[in-house]
Amino acid sequence: MVLVSAMHITSGIFVNDAEPGLHRDIEEWLLKLIPEGHDYYHHRTGEVNGDAHLRNLLIGHQVVIPVTDGKLDLGTWQKVFYAEFDGQRSKRLVIKVMGE
Repeated sequence: MVLVSAMHITSGIFVNDAEPGLHRDIEEWLLKLIPEGHDYYHHRTGEVNGDAHLRNLLIGHQVVIPVTDGKLDLGTWQKVFYAEFDGQRSKRLVIKVMGE
């Protein structure tokens, strides 16, 4: 098994199809559900990325993927993606391989 984790609370990791139209659908869906520029309570702390925190809750910050014979065991069209919701800070990923 491999764990892929975004080590920041304003980004996410997900598994889906690598089709550009779908990526645009996901982006528009997130913007519709969690619009930018809204008066989020978090913004009253001096931050302006409340929407990014909420998008992280929807997408999630990590995935666990099976590994078979040293390769990610994903479906035919599946890929692992990093989603950036707040480009203001440096971010890092942690990838941990567990098992034999």
